[in-house]
Amino acid sequence: MSVALAWLLQRSPNILLIPGTSSTAHLRQNIAGAGLSLSHEDLTELDDISR
Repeated sequence: MSVALAWLLQRSPNILLIPGTSSTAHLRQNIAGAGLSLSHEDLTELDDISR
C-alpha cells in the first residue's frame, strides 16, 4: 500500500489522497507511503503495470 500511495503522489502534485484505515498498522503504512521517493525507473515500471 505504501508504494501505491507514493506512486499516486508522485504522478501528480495536485492529487488528494484520503486513504481509510481501521488500524494503527495501516495508518503507519499510509504515512510511510507519503515519505517514499520512487526513482524514475520505479515510476515507469508502475505506470506500465497500471495500463
